[in-house]
Amino acid sequence: MTEAAICPVPRTRDDRKSAEIAAANAHAEPAATIAPSFAIARDILRSPHMRQAGAGAEFVKVDNPEHVSVFFLDGDIHRKRRSQIARYFTPKAIATRYAKVMEQTTAQLIAQLRQNGSAQLDLMSMQLACDVAADIVGLTNSDPQGLSRRIRKTFAAIGTAKGGGITGILQGLKAGARSLNFLMRDIMPAIRARRKQPKDDVISLLVEEGYALRSIFIECMTYASAGMMTTREFIVMVAWHLFDNDDLRDQFLNGGEEVQIAIIDEILRLEPVASFVHRRDAENGAMHAIDIRAANVDEAITGACPFAIDPQRSKSAKMASSWMSFSDGPHRCPGSQVALHETRLFIDALLRVPGITLQNPPTMTWNRAIMGYELHGAIVTCTLG
Repeated sequence: MTEAAICPVPRTRDDRKSAEIAAANAHAEPAATIAPSFAIARDILRSPHMRQAGAGAEFVKVDNPEHVSVFFLDGDIHRKRRSQIARYFTPKAIATRYAKVMEQTTAQLIAQLRQNGSAQLDLMSMQLACDVAADIVGLTNSDPQGLSRRIRKTFAAIGTAKGGGITGILQGLKAGARSLNFLMRDIMPAIRARRKQPKDDVISLLVEEGYALRSIFIECMTYASAGMMTTREFIVMVAWHLFDNDDLRDQFLNGGEEVQIAIIDEILRLEPVASFVHRRDAENGAMHAIDIRAANVDEAITGACPFAIDPQRSKSAKMASSWMSFSDGPHRCPGSQVALHETRLFIDALLRVPGITLQNPPTMTWNRAIMGYELHGAIVTCTLG
């Protein structure tokens, strides 16, 4: 028996917090075939024959691909667009630009926490994720707290909107009104400012390329969902695990950056925010579903005890960071390293606050729009001052 096959904890141990709600709510598109293993899922995502599917991709017109969100593009035009935005997500950009935003917002949030003695964790994490993503995108010409609030309300309305009946109509109208508010209060001021004075951000690039307003709005919504909403949930999830696990928290606080990222990475393996991604085979039209949660606990790739948190797992399995949680292939999330680093920085600062305690754990709900969990209402308390 190899070392990787030996389980250091009881084989029945399951550290997942979101498994139950995901099992009850996560599902693939009806016509999709679910990839049966991590290896096959990775092959599908990396195949040049696969095209984006699900998440409304079938309804996006790509007759003018220059003005379609990069999320929905494939092939050469996708590679071109990814290369254009790649500079916003490099290690150098994180170290020299976004780290400053992460540190400033974290310092402000921790100062408010210490002054008040308590804070709501999902609101803190949303503000941090919003400030960082806003700097990348260019949504910096409106009040940051107002921006965070509007994005939160917009996606809450989208996540609860249902088709059919007067209720569905009203919920759809509410989602539309909040999207319009986001457009007018946050996106339009940014566009006007960058037409006068371009900056090194996504909106400046889109304005320079002559994108229509609708296209810029879709791009901003894509970044908002990927860079703000999902990061908010993950930061809360990491904090929840570390508050509940004294040994893991000690490892995090006493380890260096490499150890901290390994712990975060392992939590993300077990608790990916999004549950499914889909691809369609351009050659035969078949749709494939990648069950991220199932792929990340495939014992053939993870080794023994796949449901237990083991910070050494990635190194032992010789697996690159994040497993399938940020997807894979050409459409792998470009902001993965940004999300990991802002999570590490914030959690480290939070856990070092004197007297910090998780007074109330979060309430977990399900967002159908992103096919993933949401965490609300977690309250942390600390020593005043």
